[in-house]
Amino acid sequence: MENSGSLEQALQEGNILRQLNALIVAHLRHHNLSQAASDVASATMTPLNVEVSPNRLLELVAKGLAAENNGSLRGVSSSVLLPTSYGSSIVTPRTASIDFSVAHVKGTSKILPKHESKQLSEHKSVVRCARFSSDGMFFATGGADTSIKLFEVPKVKQMLSGDTQARPLIRSFYDHAEPINDLDFHPRSTILVSSAKDNCIKFFDFSKTTAKRAFKVFQDTHNVRSVSFHPSGEFLLAGTDHAVPHLYDVNTYQCFLPSTVPMSGENGAIYQVRYSSTGSVYVTASKDGSIRLFDGVSAKCVRSISSAHGKAEVTSAVFTRDQRFVLSSGKDSTVKLWEIASGRMVKEYIGAKRLKLRSQAIFNDTEEFVIAIDEGNNEVVTWDARTAEKVAKWPSNHNGVPRWIEHSPVESVFVTCGTTDRSVRFWKEFV
Repeated sequence: MENSGSLEQALQEGNILRQLNALIVAHLRHHNLSQAASDVASATMTPLNVEVSPNRLLELVAKGLAAENNGSLRGVSSSVLLPTSYGSSIVTPRTASIDFSVAHVKGTSKILPKHESKQLSEHKSVVRCARFSSDGMFFATGGADTSIKLFEVPKVKQMLSGDTQARPLIRSFYDHAEPINDLDFHPRSTILVSSAKDNCIKFFDFSKTTAKRAFKVFQDTHNVRSVSFHPSGEFLLAGTDHAVPHLYDVNTYQCFLPSTVPMSGENGAIYQVRYSSTGSVYVTASKDGSIRLFDGVSAKCVRSISSAHGKAEVTSAVFTRDQRFVLSSGKDSTVKLWEIASGRMVKEYIGAKRLKLRSQAIFNDTEEFVIAIDEGNNEVVTWDARTAEKVAKWPSNHNGVPRWIEHSPVESVFVTCGTTDRSVRFWKEFV
């Protein structure tokens, strides 16, 4: 019986080891580390094309770290810890990731099809931000007039195709006392969250047709410049005029602060916060010129890139879907791509002036192109993401330079938000 027990244990351990090897091979292959995947597969006798969910290893590691986390956060007693559900949700990327660390020769650039735009609506003042839902079905805009407008994308398309009965603007919310700074959609519910200069974060249920005001409010101590939902929807990250990101438990209202944050410069106000696709890491773009990366479970700062855009402010930072790179924009008129593991810059996109507005640079839905606003020429500029070659520029069609640009995560459409003309324009491929 004793030998039988030992044999059973050995078989179980062997099975676990085979599963682990398969997870490692699938993880390496999915992240375009083909040679490493081949070497591991050969050394462990694991099929190279083993059928495993590409993010399964990340999911298990995130869950393990969350369960193991016993550290406390600064400003919170040791008995108040991040719940173990934090950092455990996984969202599978829609498209295969691109290895941006590989050199790509100019002249091999792809061309983004020409787009046309249509004005959808106006705010009563500057349109300061926009955000798409994760499924691409909705987008919302926020204005200096304190209002929030919600649009349904299929109805926008109906209107553009000539349907005069289509009404794409489906909700308007009025509950802030100061201009809106940022917006985000809950990943699983019909909830839209907003942040504003009134130090408030507000939650709106857009499934209720008559609701104009928030059903939940977080009162922060600072101007809330940016918000980002964790993929689980259980936590909300906030970037404020405070130098460290604020992390809220959506259910308990508790606010957590990182344990350590390297400081540089006199003004560390955070312009933008964004979670990665799995929630295992998040990034901040700061007024002091730094990009900071935080572990999604322990909330510790794991990398700080100082003077990312020289002496200029960093206005935006977003992840690639595979979480290996961060795309940043600064008031030095450059867009840069950073490798997270090393902290080195791997791409630089130049040729679009951005000196005044707190605008962002974005990927298109396939991450094959980078898009930003050129303040000098009032244009929408596009680069091939791999070669960093400028491949398109189109007049913005706004009266005055747009303040914001936001791309759908699922298809080739985006929106731009006006300053002088206060308009919202919807862009789609020209047919």
